[in-house]
Parts: sequence; structure tokens; C-alpha cells
Amino acid sequence: MPTDKRTSRSGYVAIAGKPNVGKSTLINDFMGCKLSIVSPKPQTTRKKIMGVLTKENCQIVFFDTPGIMEPKYELQKYMVKEAYHAIEDADVVLMMIEPSGLPDQQDREFLQKISHLKTPVILAINKIDLVEKDILIPVIDAFSKLFPFAEIVPISALRQMNLDLLLTIFEKYLPEGDPFFPEDYMTDYNERFLASEIIREKVFEFYGEEIPYSTTVEIEEFKEREKNKDFIKAIIYVERSSQKGIIIGEDGKAIKRVGVIAREEIEKQIGRKVYLELWVKVMEKWRKDANKLKKLGYK
Repeated sequence: MPTDKRTSRSGYVAIAGKPNVGKSTLINDFMGCKLSIVSPKPQTTRKKIMGVLTKENCQIVFFDTPGIMEPKYELQKYMVKEAYHAIEDADVVLMMIEPSGLPDQQDREFLQKISHLKTPVILAINKIDLVEKDILIPVIDAFSKLFPFAEIVPISALRQMNLDLLLTIFEKYLPEGDPFFPEDYMTDYNERFLASEIIREKVFEFYGEEIPYSTTVEIEEFKEREKNKDFIKAIIYVERSSQKGIIIGEDGKAIKRVGVIAREEIEKQIGRKVYLELWVKVMEKWRKDANKLKKLGYK
């Protein structure tokens, strides 16, 4: 008697929403590792991050996307375009919101822009561990009246609440088909990009005000200089000379701290010893200049 074999499903899920709603935390939860950098500060994610989760009879390719916002300069325009490109390419869209309020104008504009999609859109109300359950009722009601969501799921990415349910829902809506990637494939990350993101995360972690937003990181060299020890030379770009001084700190103490913590995490991620050399340079108004953005890898 033939055995019952489940249909294989594979597809792309774009995780979208405003800055700082928990998108990167969610993809890291799904992947079981730190794939996307996180920070309490908004607008940490600048590029689309891909993570591949392979389960029995199902492969989900996640896109962590930059936060949807009203862009004010060229870098933010790039970030918003990255998000919408991922949404257009997806088989399922997950819109993430916080449970703190009813739909605002930005929510309405986002839903209007994706209303032409034929793909299912799922609403995840994140951070439910921070509010009473009664708070969710008017939020669910308001959003369900605004848009025909395929599903609405309250979750907590931080506390990993209802994440298994969310995965089951994704699998339900993904198209039938064989996996796109090998079973052990996790991301299209390369180690240069990983190193630059870790350094940039530490800048977000250790510096306040405008400094992290005026900063980007470029890996100038990444090579094995001696056995089992990689050499990485990274440039931290800022927009003004005063910012350079803040990044370096008194007697170089601030930049040394960034280097030590970043090196330790890079070594942990790639599984090899690293010599990390950090330099700080000024590139005036790089966030507002399309040509400079292209040079820095924002293509």
C-alpha cells in the first residue's frame, strides 16, 4: 500500500513594516542564528537580507527588509526601494506592526501601494507580551477593515510566541514546488558583508544621536594573511570631521572598543581567528549623493 507523501512547498516570504517593529529579530528567530543585525535604534537594516529555512517538505526563503518610511534623502530612498522590490518578488508578504495604535496614514499608504498584489498578505501584530490582550481587539478590527489580510496573527518575536503558528501559515500559502537551494544553504551573505554589518551594528550600539545614521562601513581588504587568521581592513565612513573625532574617541579608546567587540563577534560568526584593522574617513554628504551611495555598495 503506498505511503502518504506530503506535497513539497517552496517560496519567498518578505517581512515588511515600519522601522523598529521587530523584523530582524523575527528572521533571526526563524533562522536560529544572528543573520540580521539588531538595534533598539530604528532604521538599522539598510539592505534586503535573505535567510533560507529548510524544513521537511518545505523551504521558506525569508527577506528581511528595511523599514517602510517617508524617505528624506537618497539612502532612505534606496532603503524603501529595497523593501518594495522584496515585496514584489515574494510569494507571501508578512506585514509587521506594533500593538500600540490604530492604522495611521503611513499604514494606509503602505497597504494602498501593495493592494495590487495577487499574493497573500499576512498581518503579524508583534510585541504582544508588552500589552494586555484587550488592547489587541480594536487593532485587529481596524486593520481587518482596512485590508483583506489572509491571516492576522498576534506574536512576540522577542519571547518567541506563536512563531511556530506563523511558520505553519507560511507553509500553507507557499506554492507547490521543489526547494530552490540546498538543504544546508542559509543565506546569500558573504563574509565581507557579514563583517561590515557586525561593525556597523557596534556603531549603532556604542554611539548615540545622529552618529550611527551618518556612518557606513566598507571592507577594503579581507584576506587570509597567515594560517587560520584572516586580515580585515574596514573603513568607517562618516559625513563630517567632528563625527570622525567622536568615532575615534579620546586617545582612540572608542574605536578600540568597537574593534575588540566586533572582532570577537566576527570570529564567532565565521569560525576563524581575525585581525581587524579599523580606519575612520570622512565622505561628505554620502547619504544624499546617489553616486557616492553606489560606490559604497548601495546599488
